[in-house]
Amino acid sequence: MRPLSEQDIRTSFINCSKGEAKRLSIPRDLDEHPWDDLDFLGWRDPGAPDRSYLVTERADQLVGVTLRFPASQRGFLHRSLCSLCLTTHPGSGVSLMTARKAGAAGRDGNSVGIYMCTDLACPLYIRGKKKPEAGGRFEESLTMDEQIARMMGNLSAFLDKLYT
Repeated sequence: MRPLSEQDIRTSFINCSKGEAKRLSIPRDLDEHPWDDLDFLGWRDPGAPDRSYLVTERADQLVGVTLRFPASQRGFLHRSLCSLCLTTHPGSGVSLMTARKAGAAGRDGNSVGIYMCTDLACPLYIRGKKKPEAGGRFEESLTMDEQIARMMGNLSAFLDKLYT
């Protein structure tokens, strides 16, 4: 992924108003992100523990999505699987992230959801740059590039649902 500026990020959001995009919390350490290892930028809002954001490149355009997830925590013995990168995590390492649909449907309250790594670090898990806490990744016969393509296909399918 190419390095993003704060302005790039704020103008990319498809499921919130321009005012909301202007007020949302942007990571302060954009210069320090491992851009070469990212297929999307995801972060949690430090001021709102139930909110996260995701920005990715799609058809040569940036697409940003605001996400919400429940604050309830699961027990440590419970394991969940991320629908994007297929990493398993114990407890609250995977959350049902919901996103308002784009346009009129979103203003009417319609949303879609997907189970994702709560820390939104899927690209780093696939590349082995980050290890899940007491969870893991399945041994796969797919190459890393094929796993990345699958993850981005899963993300693309989720984003498609925001427009329908």
